[in-house]
Amino acid sequence: MANPMRGEVEVTLDGEAHLARLTLGALAELEAGLGADSMLALVERFEQARFSSRDVLAVLVTGLRGGGWQGRAEDLQHVEIGGGPMAAARLAAELLARAFRLEP
Repeated sequence: MANPMRGEVEVTLDGEAHLARLTLGALAELEAGLGADSMLALVERFEQARFSSRDVLAVLVTGLRGGGWQGRAEDLQHVEIGGGPMAAARLAAELLARAFRLEP
């Protein structure tokens, strides 16, 4: 079960639940992989609904790796993500939001 206080979300791949979270290392990998000027620029793309399917895939793969998953981006092209593409986009946005949440 995902712990939102740790920035985790639950991603279902082919019916199996996986934890995802964006660690500092995962965020650095994500920034480099997307060629983003900054993480803030990527967050803004999601906030303004200007993200691409590539962005969603990259955030999910990076988050899943941060949660301990050993797969690659290519692996996600062959699995069913619970809830479909729209749920995948919501999960990616939630991962980013939780990674940058200011703790009370």
